[in-house]
Amino acid sequence: MPPSRPSGRAPDALRAIALELGYAKHAEGSCLVKFGDTHVLCTASVEEGVPPFLKNTGKGWVTAEYGMLPRSTHTRTQREAAKGGQSGRTQEIQRLIGRALRAVTNMTGFGEVQVRLDCDVLQADGGTRTASVTGSYVALYQAFHKMKTMGVIGKIPLRENVAAVSCGLYKGVAVLDLDYAEDSNAQADANFVLTASGKIVEVQGTAEHHPFEDAEFTALMTLAKKGVADLVIMQNLALAKLSA
Repeated sequence: MPPSRPSGRAPDALRAIALELGYAKHAEGSCLVKFGDTHVLCTASVEEGVPPFLKNTGKGWVTAEYGMLPRSTHTRTQREAAKGGQSGRTQEIQRLIGRALRAVTNMTGFGEVQVRLDCDVLQADGGTRTASVTGSYVALYQAFHKMKTMGVIGKIPLRENVAAVSCGLYKGVAVLDLDYAEDSNAQADANFVLTASGKIVEVQGTAEHHPFEDAEFTALMTLAKKGVADLVIMQNLALAKLSA
């Protein structure tokens, strides 16, 4: 029998997931995403113009910014603006989110326009980057849906869903969607960004105590594919409300 998880979940069980559309009144797209006690507000802003390297190419751009509110964790963290700049972790995560969304977006499908995703962590309990990717797709879809409704574009320029989930080895067992209690004690942990069809956008994996084997990685990938498939269903159910 596998060792019990701190949350009591089965090894292949996600935390309670919630995707609330339209949370931010003024944004073209928004989603409050909850992975258990990890809560992230993802907003999509449509901006005229593109970065200089894309001018006069007919292509648009999708980018992301990420940040954690001071009391999203157990103790107050100083705002990065007050420290004079973003940490390496923040820059790495926001680049990951941008890459994930661009991987499923047709950049010639919405003109020379930039869509900026802002991911603000309201409460952190592990998996903030995976929640951000999952919620940002929903916010981005809403922004494109609004552009289509306004007649700015003819169709939504997204090829397929993208979502992300963490997996890890906890007490020697492969488990899905780590919360902080597991993540801080895992022998290995990995973040998987996958598309609805199961294609890989990015995998970030780290051994904490000793290197892990191919079979263990395969077990993590199998769990990740199951988890992302479930998240895609939840994304689509949430987005179905736009045309209801």
